[in-house]
Amino acid sequence: MLVIVCYDVNTETRAGRRRLRRVAKLCEGIGQRVQKSVFECQIDRMQFEALERDLVAEIDPKEDNLRFYRIAELRGYEVKEYGCFRATDFDAPLVL
Repeated sequence: MLVIVCYDVNTETRAGRRRLRRVAKLCEGIGQRVQKSVFECQIDRMQFEALERDLVAEIDPKEDNLRFYRIAELRGYEVKEYGCFRATDFDAPLVL
């Protein structure tokens, strides 16, 4: 499934900046950044549950905002993109 992860972490304090770095690092490890605080993740249900658990543990619910948009493949999805960013095609062969 395709999961869009969006977050807004309050960075007015040192602890907030530290939370932001940890949240971003978790997201970078599993998805691709499409905007500063938005990631696209092509993951299965177990990976989603682990990511959700890890991110919820990092944020401060009184100061931060975290959103997940799950897009099931059964319904089909389309991503329209404009501008200079080119997303990775998760279904194409991976060349290292």
